[in-house]
Amino acid sequence: MSGHFAARLVVSITPADVGQRISLRRRLPTGEYSDVVGVLESWSDGRLLIRRRTGELAEVAEPSMVAAKVVPPQPPPRRRPRTGD
Repeated sequence: MSGHFAARLVVSITPADVGQRISLRRRLPTGEYSDVVGVLESWSDGRLLIRRRTGELAEVAEPSMVAAKVVPPQPPPRRRPRTGD
């Protein structure tokens, strides 16, 4: 085994996935990669709008996508255990 790892990058989302939670990897102009996870709010005119869990809206140019998929909804926040005070 050569020790090289080859990842398969696939964009498996479409405009029909608007309203779904997605994970998307994009290539930045610097050549670096950046991930965006959130709800796909819209996809039109080559632009995707993704609402992150913080409420921030991320805009992604369609040609910059290198991988994307629908992911399960965000789990509910965990409750802190009671301390018994």
